[in-house]
Amino acid sequence: METNVCGIFGAISTSGIDGDTVDILVRQAEQRGRDSSGLVIDTGTQYRVYRADTTIRKLLRTAPLAGTGTFAGHSRLVTNGTADNQPVVRDGMAVIHNGIIVNCDELWDSIPKSRQLQIDSEIIPALLSYRLDEGDSVEDAAAFVLQSSVGVVACAAMLPELGKLILFSNNGSLYVAEIAGGYIFSSEEFPLVKAGASGIRQIRDPEVFDIRTDENDISLSEARSRNSDLVPSLILSSSEEHQLEYNLPDLVRCTRCILPETMPFIEFNSEGVCNYCLNYRIRNHPRPKEELLELVQPYRREHGAEVIVPFSGGRDSCYALHLIVEELNLRPITYTYDWGMVTDVGRRNISRMCSKLGVENIIVAADISKKRDHIRRNLNAWLKKPDLGMLSILTAGDKHFFRHIESVKVQTGIDLNLWGINPLEVTHFKAGFLGVPPDFAEQRVYSHGAMKQLRYQSLRFRAMLKSPGYFNRSMWDTLSGEYYRSFAEKSDYFHVFDFWRWDEQEIDSTLLGNYGWEKARDTSTTWRIGDGTAAFYNYAYCTIAGFTEHDTFRSNQIREGDITRDQALELVAEENRPRYPNLKWYLDVVGVDFREAVEAINSVPKLY
Repeated sequence: METNVCGIFGAISTSGIDGDTVDILVRQAEQRGRDSSGLVIDTGTQYRVYRADTTIRKLLRTAPLAGTGTFAGHSRLVTNGTADNQPVVRDGMAVIHNGIIVNCDELWDSIPKSRQLQIDSEIIPALLSYRLDEGDSVEDAAAFVLQSSVGVVACAAMLPELGKLILFSNNGSLYVAEIAGGYIFSSEEFPLVKAGASGIRQIRDPEVFDIRTDENDISLSEARSRNSDLVPSLILSSSEEHQLEYNLPDLVRCTRCILPETMPFIEFNSEGVCNYCLNYRIRNHPRPKEELLELVQPYRREHGAEVIVPFSGGRDSCYALHLIVEELNLRPITYTYDWGMVTDVGRRNISRMCSKLGVENIIVAADISKKRDHIRRNLNAWLKKPDLGMLSILTAGDKHFFRHIESVKVQTGIDLNLWGINPLEVTHFKAGFLGVPPDFAEQRVYSHGAMKQLRYQSLRFRAMLKSPGYFNRSMWDTLSGEYYRSFAEKSDYFHVFDFWRWDEQEIDSTLLGNYGWEKARDTSTTWRIGDGTAAFYNYAYCTIAGFTEHDTFRSNQIREGDITRDQALELVAEENRPRYPNLKWYLDVVGVDFREAVEAINSVPKLY
C-alpha cells in the first residue's frame, strides 16, 4: 500500500490569486516534501488535474496558477511508493490528502466499491461517493470519512458535479482564511499569516465552499521523468538472509551489567565489575512533576497551540506526546524532520498518534534524493575501510532536526518545546570506537560543548583520511548538522523524562493498548523501529564487536534496578539478531548492493 504525506494548498476566489500569494503557499508546501506534486485547477471551462514526479515548482511551469480563481495543490513527501500520485481522481472527484490512513484495507472491505490504485488516499473519494449515494449531505459524507479512518486525514476534496469543495481534518493540519474575493487554505497557519489573510481558522469539522459546477469529466495530465525509484520494491531473498551472520561469542562480560570486553575503554576490577558500572550515576530518577507543571505555566495560552513536541514516531516521543496531552493538559503541535530514513512503521505510528489525539503535525522534509546520495557515498567509503568509529557518519544527515525546530518555533510563534528522550539511551561506545573516552558525568543524551566536539571532529578527520571517499559533497551537510546539534544555543527546551520516570512496560502497554501502536515485524523490541539506519549499524557492531546498543541500554536498565542481569542477557540475545528486511530496505534505498555490503562487514577481523 502506498501512503501520502504532503503539504496542501489552494484557493477559492472569484477574482484570481496573485503570484506573490501563490508563491507563499507553494514555498510552505514544499517544506513538507518535494518528491512529487499535483494540482487540480478550474480553468473556467473545465477542471484539469496535473500530476508529476517532480517538484511543485517544475510542475507550475506547465500549469501556472497566478490569476487562477479555484485550485488545490500539493507537494509530496514520498513515503512507501511512487506509482500513484495525487490528486486522486475517482467518481467525479479530485482529492488531495495529507496523512496516512492505516486501516484503509479494512475500509475497502466495508464498502461495495473496488480499489483501483495502491495509494491509501483513494479510499477517501470512494467513501465520499458511497455515502453520497446513500443520501448523505457533503458534510455528513466527509464526517463519515473522519469517523471511519484510523490515521491522519487532512483533505481538500473538489466535487465539480456538485459545485462543492470540502475541507476536513481529524488532527488540525489544515487551515483556511479569507482574502479579497474568496479564501486560501494551507496545511499550516504560517503562510496564511504571511499572505495577509484574515479570519484564519483551523479546520477540524468539514467545511464546504461553493465552486463552479461542471458535469464533464475531470481531465488528467501526468508527467513522469524520474529515473530512479525513491522507494524500490522490497524483494526479499532467503539466500541473502542466510548470508547474515549471528554468533553468540563467549565474551568476558561485566559481572554486574552485561557490557563485554570489546566495549571501548572498558576496565574490570578484581570482582569483574566494569568502570561503566562503577562510575554510573542514576539517570532515571525524575524530579517532581510539580516542577514541570510550574515550568510550563508561563507558556499556557487561552487559545491555540502552546508547545512544540519533536516527534520521530518512536516510542519515547509518542509516549511523551501522550503525557503532554493527557497529563500536562497542554495543546501541542508535533514537529517531524524526515530525512529519508524514517521507516514506514514510524510514519504510520506518527499518523496513529496525531489522529487519535487530534494533534497537528508539522513536517519538514529534506531533499530525500540528496540525503540518500550522501549516505551512499559515505557508506561506500566506509565499506572500503570498515571502521566502527566511523559508523556514526551514516546518521549525520538527521542532525538538521535541530536547525529546523528553530524555524518551526518562529513560524508558529511557540517558544516552548518538550522532548521525549529516553535517559537510558546513552551510547558512549559509538564515539569510543573513534578514540573518544567516555564522559561518565554526561547527563544528556544530546549534550554539546565546543571542546568535546572539536576533539571528536579531529579524530573523525584522521579516520576519514584512511578512506578518501569520505571527502565528498556531503561534508558541508554533515558539519553544519553537527553545528546545530552541538553548538547552537537552545532555549525554552525541557525534557519530559526529567520529571516522569521512564518505564518500558508502562510505555509499551500504553502505546499498544491505547493507540494501536504498530511494532516492527523483524524484531521483538519497540526501540529504534522508526529508524531506518539502526539495523545496518547494529549488524556491523554485533558482527565485529559482539554487542550492539541494546547491550548498553539493557546494562543501564540493570544499573537502574529495572531488570536483572539474566533478563538482560536473554533480551539482547533476541534483540541483536540481524533484522534482514530492515537491512535490505536500507541498502536498497541508498543504492548499495546487499551482498557486497554484508560480505564487507563479515570479512572484518573480529574484536574478540
